[in-house]
Parts: sequence; C-alpha cells; structure tokens
Amino acid sequence: MTATLCEKSASFIDEAKIQEILEDARNYRSQRVRDALAKARKLKGLDAREMAALMQVDDPVLLEELFAIARAVKEEIYGNRLVLFAPLSIGSLCKNELNQKALSQDEIAVEVKSLIDQGHKRLLLVAGGSCPEKEGFDSILRVINTIYQTRSGRGEIRRVNVNIAPLTAEQFRELKAAKIGACQLFQETYHRETYAAVHPGATKRDFDWRLAAMDRAMKAGINDVGTGVRFGLYDWKFELLALHQHIRHLEEQFGVTPHTISVARIEPAAGSAMALRPPHVVSDPDFKKIVAILRLTLPYTGIILSTCENADTRRATFALGVSQISAGSRANPGGDTESLNGHDAEQFQPGDHRSLDEIVREVAALGYTPSFCTACYRPGRTGADFMDLAKPGLIKEHCGPNALSTCTEYLLDYASPETRRIGEALVNHNLKYLETPVRNIACGLVARVRANQRDVFV
Repeated sequence: MTATLCEKSASFIDEAKIQEILEDARNYRSQRVRDALAKARKLKGLDAREMAALMQVDDPVLLEELFAIARAVKEEIYGNRLVLFAPLSIGSLCKNELNQKALSQDEIAVEVKSLIDQGHKRLLLVAGGSCPEKEGFDSILRVINTIYQTRSGRGEIRRVNVNIAPLTAEQFRELKAAKIGACQLFQETYHRETYAAVHPGATKRDFDWRLAAMDRAMKAGINDVGTGVRFGLYDWKFELLALHQHIRHLEEQFGVTPHTISVARIEPAAGSAMALRPPHVVSDPDFKKIVAILRLTLPYTGIILSTCENADTRRATFALGVSQISAGSRANPGGDTESLNGHDAEQFQPGDHRSLDEIVREVAALGYTPSFCTACYRPGRTGADFMDLAKPGLIKEHCGPNALSTCTEYLLDYASPETRRIGEALVNHNLKYLETPVRNIACGLVARVRANQRDVFV
C-alpha cells in the first residue's frame, strides 16, 4: 500500500463538494431518507449524500424512524455493552503555552493510583498543546511508563490510550513501542477559514499538518486511531461530511476506518470567550441526530462521549450509538487529587460530575453492562483484524464475555453495596439469556473471577 500524502500536507477535504452535497440535500424527499435508513439497517453504512439527507430530517415520524434504526444497529453490533474509561490530563506538550499545569512523574503516579482505587482499568492520557519538541515528547513516554508501573492493591491500568498533539512519524513509532492502545487526535474543525480564525498565530495553526497526523500514525504502525470534532466551531452538517471525507481517505489509504470517533460539543472553559459563546451552537436534538447518523454511517466504529455532556444527554445517546464513555474523572491536570482536597480548578467544566460508582450503578440499572475490557489490545485484535471479526459478528464472542468478567471484577473489588446488588443482578440476567456458545464462555469467565481470579479474558 502506497500513501499519497507527504508529511506536511493533506488535500482530501473538498469544501466545495461538501457545500454542493448540502445544497442538494435541502430539497430532500422522505423516500430518499427511508432508502438511506433501509440501507443502514442492513449494516452497510452510508455515503455522504445519504448522510446529508438524514441531516435534514425534522419530521417527528421520520426522526423517530432514524433513532429507532440507530438503536437497532447499536444493539445488533454492540449489544448492551458500554465501555468505561478515565481521562487523565497532564498538561501541554508545549512548554511555551500559558496557564497549563504540568504534573511531575510522582504527581502522575498519585493521580493514577486515585483512578485505580476507583476501579478504572482503561485510561485516556490527554496531552494538549502542539509543540512535540523532544523534551516534551520524551516526558509523554515517561508518563506512559509510570502509568503502567503504578499498582494499588490488586488494581492496575491495563491499557493506556492517548489523545495527543500532532507528532512526527518517528514520534508515532516511539508511541507505538510504548504499548499504547489507540491514538486520538481531534481536528477540532475541518473548515479551514474557521480553523485559521480559532488559531491566529498559535503554534497549532498548521491545518494540513494536523490533518495528516492520522496518516503518519498509521504509517508508523498504530492500527487504532480516533478522530473527532469540536462541534460548535462551525456548521455541524459541514463538519460531519468533512469527517466522512477524512474517514474514507484513511480507509482508502490503509484499508481500515478509525477505531473510534469522539463526539463533543464546545463546553464552557476557563479563559475562553469562544467556549462561552460558541459560533455555531449545537442543540440537544441536533446532537442526538449527530450520534445517530454516525452510528448508521459507521456501524462498526466506536463512538465516544465524554463527561462534558450532562447526565441526561449521555443517557439519551447510549441507545443511539454511543459505545464508550468517560467516567469518574476530571479534565484538568491534577484534577483527581485536587477534587479530594476541595479544590475546583478545571479547565473544562464537565457536565456529569458523578463518581464512577454512581455511573456504573446507573448504567447497570438502565440495562447496560459496564465494561472495563482491554482484551483486544493484548492479543492484537486491532485495526483490520478487529474489523474482520466485527463485521461478521464474531467479535461478540469476545466482547460480551469480557465485558461481564470485567464488570464482575469491578463489582467485587470496588462497588458500593447498592451498586454491587444492581450490577450482579444484571450480570446474572445476561448469563441466563445469552445465546450459546457465548453464554458458556461468559459463564466460565465470570466463575473464574468469582473464584478470586483477575484479568481473565478471551
């Protein structure tokens, strides 16, 4: 496979094409929408024009059809699993950026221990900024090592994913060697003029360098990459179609779509006038539509929702397509230990302030299995190998049992009595009604955990 991009440029976002598709979709017909929904229900995804048709839906009957099919697709591929992880912000890679608190390795170990003691097994390392100078990048590698080396009682972080600034190809190779899971990087906005306005003279003003980062990461051997948009900077309909162009480019070049897409609206942030008054506010109904359209367009791609959304929004989007959520952590460097000391200095103001235990309890009460699974990264079920299992439905034989075993671990080791009661009822219900052979596999794993084994998976 030969990539067509140079290290610093990316020209696959066609703004004129996007505008033409949006203009054409303004005169949508209900039959066109239903044709797109029928195709999506067969797990065949959507093309750009089909996406644009669904974006225009405002008729209540058609909108409910859209949501109903999104719920059906989510259930068929992901079942009732909902993966939980903790974000850990360590400040900026760029030592020149102001108002950033950088944590020492000892402080990071304390933060990680706090997350482990809550019950977390998956961690998203958030390293902001865009100055991957040698000193800053080497500190990231040390942080990853610190995370993996930190233990507390029987607990540990089993997989570190990263959300990081654009790196060089060599730095991405070093990141891969550090045994990360997935690598995330948001474009923030795919609209060039808006991107330039948001970053006037900032170090990350190079739109093309940022856009080509996922190409460099995948060339460096990182199979699982994650993309995303900060909805609110520009028209969400444009952003979705541009995101689609980016994803199709990666599929053409590397044979696989991104492992995850993060959906996030701009939320209030300290010192940011734009965050307080987003130029293109995304309403709650439109946000739900975004999640549903992404689920139908990319049925096998994980959709991540952060704690920046409030509990009601998170609850409403679980069924529409969200498959991973952050829980029980804070977005600012040092946030986990600061919260214990009564301080509140978050850079971003999350909308869901509940503890991991409270979120696990609600997720289980809603009928979803809280999963802390990291198994696919250990035997290398990533990238194209993961998709080869996911598309024929074979991944259920792994993900379902692993979700139940890791949920059982959490319930036994960390849950409050009420959360344990609700969670164990859910686990027992799932074990009773799972189809064989998945049921047999799941029963075996859960029995081993209840017999005091840990980190068992298939």
